[in-house]
Formats: sequence, C-alpha cells, structure tokens
Amino acid sequence: MKPAKNFVSLCALLAFILLPAAPARAQQPIGHVWIGTWATSQQIPEPQHTLPPAALTNATLRQIVHVSVGGDVIRIHLSNAFGRWPLLFSSVHVARAVAPGSSAIVPGTDRVVTFSGSPQVIVPTGADYISDPIHLSVKPLSNLAITFYFRNPPARETGHPGSRSTSYYLSGDHVSDPSLPTASKVNHWYQLSGVDVEAPTGAASIVALGDSITDGHATTTNGNNRWTDDLAARLQANPATRDIGVLNEGIGGNHLLTDGLGPNTLARFDRDVLAQPGVRWVIVFEGVNDLGGLTIRGPVPAAAHQLLVHRIIAAYQQIIQRAHEHGIRVIGATITPYQGNGYYHPGAASLQDRNEINAWIRAPGHFDAVIDFAKAIRDPSNHERLNPIWDCGDHLHPNPTGYHILADSIPLSLFAH
Repeated sequence: MKPAKNFVSLCALLAFILLPAAPARAQQPIGHVWIGTWATSQQIPEPQHTLPPAALTNATLRQIVHVSVGGDVIRIHLSNAFGRWPLLFSSVHVARAVAPGSSAIVPGTDRVVTFSGSPQVIVPTGADYISDPIHLSVKPLSNLAITFYFRNPPARETGHPGSRSTSYYLSGDHVSDPSLPTASKVNHWYQLSGVDVEAPTGAASIVALGDSITDGHATTTNGNNRWTDDLAARLQANPATRDIGVLNEGIGGNHLLTDGLGPNTLARFDRDVLAQPGVRWVIVFEGVNDLGGLTIRGPVPAAAHQLLVHRIIAAYQQIIQRAHEHGIRVIGATITPYQGNGYYHPGAASLQDRNEINAWIRAPGHFDAVIDFAKAIRDPSNHERLNPIWDCGDHLHPNPTGYHILADSIPLSLFAH
C-alpha cells in the first residue's frame, strides 16, 4: 500500500473510532517517580531487516523485552520516530513472558494498554507515545511480552534491528492469545522504544550510549548477555543499587560524527538520553567506528587523523555539556582495542588515534568518571588487541564472556546516590 493511500485509509478509519471522554489526569503516588527499566534506540531498519507491508497488515506483532528494575506499575513507549505518516496502533497488550525465545505469556497477566483512556492510539509522524499507567507486577531482570495489532502497516518502519531477541508476527488479531505457535519469527524489534516502572523517590536510570559493542554483537540471541544486562544483574545483586535501571541505547555500526547505521550520536542524544525518564547517568562508549571508518578505503594524510581526533573529543565535550545542563553525570568509557580487525584493518596511525582519545578520556577534568573498558579487555602482551580468550573472533567485538568482563570492570560506586 502506498503511503498516500495509507494516510487516506487512516483518515477514513478515524470516523469510526469512538474515543471515551478524556479521563482525569492520573496522579502518581507521593514519593514515587517514573524511571526507565528497558529501552532501545530507534532507527530506519535496513531493507533486509524490514518486514514486508503484508506482514503487518491486519496482523499481530508480539515482542519480548528484558527489564532491569521491577515494580507494580509500568508504562509502554511506542515509536513512530521515522514513519512517514501517523501510525494507528489498533490494540496494544502487555503481559509477563514465560521465557525469552517463547511467544507464550504467563496466564492471568495479560493487560490492555490504554492511551488517555483509549485502547487504541494514533502516533504522529516522528513521535514517541507513552501509555497510561498499567498495573502489572514485574520482577527485576524478568521478561515482558508486548503485543500490537495493526490494521495497516507503517508507511515506513521504525525499529531496532539488533534486538538479539525473537519477535513473533502473524495474520489477524491475536493480542491476548496465550501463545502464538503458528507465528513467523524475526530477530528484530519494531515501533517499540521503552518501558518505564514506577519506583520510590531516589530511584534512577543509567543510559548506555554506544555502538555494536553496547548493542551486543556476538551475544546469544534470547540470552540477554550484553554487558548492560550483566551490569543490571550486578546492580540488582547489590542492595544499595537495586533501584537503578539500565537502558541500552546502543546501535550497531553507530558513529559519533556521521550517520552510519542509525543517526549519529549527537543527532540522537536528545531522544536516547535526555528524554529518558529518571536518567541520572550516561555511559558514553562510542568512537571505534569513527576511527575505523577514516581509513577503511586506505591511508589518509596525518592532518586527517589529527582532525578526526579533534572532532571526536569535541563531540564528547558536546555530550558532556548537554548532559550537565540536565543534571546528568557523564561517564566516559575508553575505546577498546581492535588491531587485526579485517573490516577496518587499522594501521599504526589509527591505533595512535585511539590511544590519544583514550588518554583524553582518562584525564581528570573531562568526564565526571571513567570506566576503563580498554584496560579490562586488552591482551596483556599487546595492548592494541583484544585478549584472545574474550575475542568473538573478529578482533573487534567481545564474546559473551568478554561482555561479562566489561560489566564486571564497572565500579558500582559510580552510581552511589
């Protein structure tokens, strides 16, 4: 269906939607705040990661997400950030999921999600939309099944290709079905950007702003073993930090300075960091794709290396300034080694660029605190390479054990509050 026809169909449908009277504004209990418990960055999926329009026409889409902190009241964030036209969600449900990698929901936990009292919502072009509060008891480090029914597909999909989580879609309205055994499967998320939880005053969230190493390349599908997942588990195991959520805002192939896969870091900073409820800290772990991309087609003059180093540091300074204006502490993570990578094949000049940038990250007076990921995961005998036992094989991304090492290198004292 062409976008113009989508819009005409949507307008015609609106005449038949009966909206209830606007409810009184929901009052949050005194002593409670909203914080993010799960989130993911939005982008335009590449053609190989999109669903055909027919797959989301008169169709159900169920997606599984792994939360960090728990609570008894939650909210869902829908997204049409990159859509070409307003998008009608005809029905949205949420339930506790039986397990990662399964479409089954826990009996008795299915809830209708409403928006200003209505069970359906039209999300404007370029916008996110937050649901009404939903009373559903959610345990820390557990899984939710969020299910949409679409009459018509998005004119252009908004999503997150690197979900490392299986989603389920099939024809017809099956939002409350206990399982979807005949559904087709895809390992991507679509039109879904976050889950909040109501928490006691003082609770807060950490945003992990990064590229594929944060997104979890080479982790296990449905395994929830990214470094951010391991950090969330560590925070839950420590009584002093159990009220801190972890939001993974990593995009595979992301750059600080240019659009790669997804918008560049500075362009997405407002949506992925500042707009997150309850965010108090942001971990900035970006830059390797900018470094590698400079020489991907061959050597460049020394002046080009100097300019890139300057621009990367300036981008960090922009992030620090913008975060501080919103009361957010900024933690810099050193760029991990990537010598031997066959895609970027870095030479001596690129490796020196990384060392210069890491020296700036480590230096006092720049970031509010530093996590030395490079030191944690480097080869003791060659600091330009990943430790072989934690290398997934491409000399750029860790394996699941390596991700665990990254999480373990983060001092929980950084999040004292």
